[in-house]
Amino acid sequence: MPRQPRIDLPGIAQHIVQRGNDRQPCFFNPADYERYLQDLRELCLQHQCRLHAWVLMTNHVHLLLTPQCSGATSVLMQCLGRRYVRYINDRYFRTGTLWEGRYKACLVGDDDYLLVSFPVK
Repeated sequence: MPRQPRIDLPGIAQHIVQRGNDRQPCFFNPADYERYLQDLRELCLQHQCRLHAWVLMTNHVHLLLTPQCSGATSVLMQCLGRRYVRYINDRYFRTGTLWEGRYKACLVGDDDYLLVSFPVK
């Protein structure tokens, strides 16, 4: 059965979650977090996505972003994944996948979702 196409609409915020394979770490030291954020910033500009919030955990990430054109989120995440996995594999002399399948994404429909998913502390 083919994968369902993602809903990736311009101007609609998305909550994205991407987990490390087998829930293993995807960040190993502070430089890895910095590199991920640097690549994310650059690719958001390149693919016209507005990044509103992020949470980088040891073994997964949460992103809140709004694409400015249709399909931008998918292209952004594909580029980010490839670039970051290459960096990690080269840096730590490893091979294979870093991420557990495809990223998960859901549209943010209202403020209540934001308050539950990204609480302000």
